[in-house]
Amino acid sequence: MLRLLLVRHGETAWNATGRFQGQMDTDLNGAGGRQAVAVAERLASEEVHAIYASDLRRACDTAAAIAARHQVAVQADPRLREINFGAWQGLTYAQMQEQDPEGLAAWNADRENRCPPGGESLSQVAQRLSSLLDEIRLRYVDQTVVLVSHGGTVRLVLCLLLGHPLPAYWQFEVDNTAIAEIELQDRGPVLIRWNDIHHLTDGHRQTVF
Repeated sequence: MLRLLLVRHGETAWNATGRFQGQMDTDLNGAGGRQAVAVAERLASEEVHAIYASDLRRACDTAAAIAARHQVAVQADPRLREINFGAWQGLTYAQMQEQDPEGLAAWNADRENRCPPGGESLSQVAQRLSSLLDEIRLRYVDQTVVLVSHGGTVRLVLCLLLGHPLPAYWQFEVDNTAIAEIELQDRGPVLIRWNDIHHLTDGHRQTVF
């Protein structure tokens, strides 16, 4: 049985101000650094066989904190990157509505197939995530793998594994450094826990991409 632990990166300044980061390579802020340490401590007692991370700094730095508690190197993989929001990256949702109302309405009507200007659709993100998941399933039978990525990609992995339509991804709450656990059992994938932030003593929650 393959066991996956999905972890979202710690908070960034753009998270704190409600800006869509997408594939912009932002750093953890002070709170995000503390969150990364907290989730690393939470996972310190786990037997971890592999750690994969998005190659964006906020995910790699969160993964590095986790890896420091285990004798496992972080494998940075661009397939775990956040959804590419193209020209909307760096904007708040209100700014997107103001600057590109027609494009935003079209995207909201069909996120699976439509792309933000210069960005990618949910189906395109799902293709790269599926490629990585297929490799991990073959390589780590009966082991535990940590995947450190982003709000959007964690949500889409859950949809892919649990058989939900991709546009339903927004129905999964994913806070900074939240843990989701999925077991790929013989009968199929089983969600054991999701959005677990018990390691965050201040209860701070942030859900912007």
